Parts: sequence; C-alpha cells; structure tokens
Amino acid sequence: MSDKNREGKRTAREKLAVEREKQKSADKRRRALIVGGAVVAVLGLAAVIGVVAANAGKEDDSEASGPVVAPSGAQGKDGLAIPVGKDSAKSTLTVWEDFRCPACKSFETTYRPVIHELTKAGELKVEYHLVTLIDGNMRGTGSRNAANAAACAQDAGKYPAYHDVLFDNQPPEVDDAYADNDKLIELAGKVDGLDTPAFRKCVQNGTHNGWVAKSHQAFNKGGFSGTPTVLFKGENIYQDRAMTPAKLKQMVLEANKG
Repeated sequence: MSDKNREGKRTAREKLAVEREKQKSADKRRRALIVGGAVVAVLGLAAVIGVVAANAGKEDDSEASGPVVAPSGAQGKDGLAIPVGKDSAKSTLTVWEDFRCPACKSFETTYRPVIHELTKAGELKVEYHLVTLIDGNMRGTGSRNAANAAACAQDAGKYPAYHDVLFDNQPPEVDDAYADNDKLIELAGKVDGLDTPAFRKCVQNGTHNGWVAKSHQAFNKGGFSGTPTVLFKGENIYQDRAMTPAKLKQMVLEANKG
C-alpha cells in the first residue's frame, strides 16, 4: 500500500473519531437539556403547590373557626362581652384576658377578692372579653379552647366559677395544656353542676370558636398593648403602678357616689 493511501485512511479514521466525539457531546447536551427541563418542571410545580398551600393558610380567622355563636347572655358591641355582676351597678370594669397569660393570672390572683366583693354587693359590673394572644405568640390553641370552654360555662350559668378555676390551674405559658379539651372538661368537675353532656358537647365541638376569634379581632382593632387590659372609665388601670385592690375599691365606691 502506498504512503498516500495509508495517509488517506489515517485521515478518514481521524475524521470519524472527531465526528464520534461531536456526537457524544451533542448527546450529553441533549440529555442535560432533558434533565434540566424536568427539574424546572418539578420546581415550577412545587412553586405552584407552595402558593396554593400558602393561600390556603390565609383564611379569615373567624371563618376558619366556624360560625360566630355568642354565649348565652353575652352583651356589648357584637355580643363580645361576658357580664358578671348586676346590670344595675353604676360602675363597669372591662377586662381583656387570655387564659394562657401569666400576667392575667397575676391580676386575677391579686384583684379577685375585691372584684368578687364589689360585684356581689352590686357596686361593680365586670365585662370580660376573651382573647388568644398567647396562641399567636407561643403557638397552639390553648387560649382559644379555654376561651371556648369558658363561653360554654357561660351557657350553663357557671362562668365566674369556671373562669376562676381556669386561672387557678393555668399551665406554664409554654405548655399548651389547655389545647386538650379533655383537660378543660376535667377542670369543669371542680365547678358544681358544670360537667354535663351539654357542656362536654359544647367544648368538644368548639361551639364558640368563631365567637372567640371575633373577640380577638376586636382586641386587635382596639389597639391594646397586651393582656390583661383592665379599663375603668376608659383608663387602663393595670398600667398604673400605684394601683392596688384597695385603691380600686376606693375608686369604684367614689365613682358610685357621683
């Protein structure tokens, strides 16, 4: 074979090798495009699912909690206040509370005796508004479930006693124990005549959850700084460092003389 022929065959083989390499490179690029497209499609689907999930979590609180069913005897704007005391009382104390709130328990422990004294004597009426501030701050549903249970107790005419029991047995702020309806029903056993089938059904069904959500919305719209918010003649007396149970009693009795 001549040198010219051998050179021609070598050149043909080299060209074939080059073409094969080009084909391999093209195949790799095609596979990369296919895989990349699939990844983009998956990420796109995930993004869509994420948007749907995010939007699903943006329901209105009251709607998500069910219909707004006010407890028996609720008063005030939109029926959001649970009254304790005589309607004929000349003075009114407005209290915004959360059953998971340690500061609320402190207020109740300190002021409960004088508040009971004044309400029983017909000197003071207290309007309780229930909120779910700690549920939002610490996560959970204990504030809501306890408030619903308290509203169920109001239906049974047992609100004041059950209200006190809930604060007396308040779990640590980080412990969402009141999310357990069985616990709330167990505590109802400490109030004579409260643990009935009707009360249990009301608690388990979350009958007043929508009402609780609406009450919390009113708290937010009120621009209050926290719980407890205790209003007497429009002033938050809880923020008065000089306030004492004796001073509150004096304020009420003096106001009633006017």
